[in-house]
Amino acid sequence: MAETLEDLPYEELRHRAFELAEKRHDIGFFYDLLTHTPSLDQVSDEGGSLGDISGSLVGLINAAKEAFGHEQVGELEPLFVARFATYIREHGGQ
Repeated sequence: MAETLEDLPYEELRHRAFELAEKRHDIGFFYDLLTHTPSLDQVSDEGGSLGDISGSLVGLINAAKEAFGHEQVGELEPLFVARFATYIREHGGQ
């Protein structure tokens, strides 16, 4: 049986999706992820906002990398695994 993207370790799948989105300069992918994570609440609680961190693609990517580490997503991990795998499939990153 062939291994599916969803079978990959979380960190590897996240890395592949982020690398593909970076290559495509897909700021929308990172923005969408950040709007669906509890980490965004932490940014707001610290006096920041998504607008403050999205001034550049590099800033947004770095914020997403920090927010989407294995430890940070907790029980939402299956949701993000599905999102990363779908993104990779949709954009030819397999």
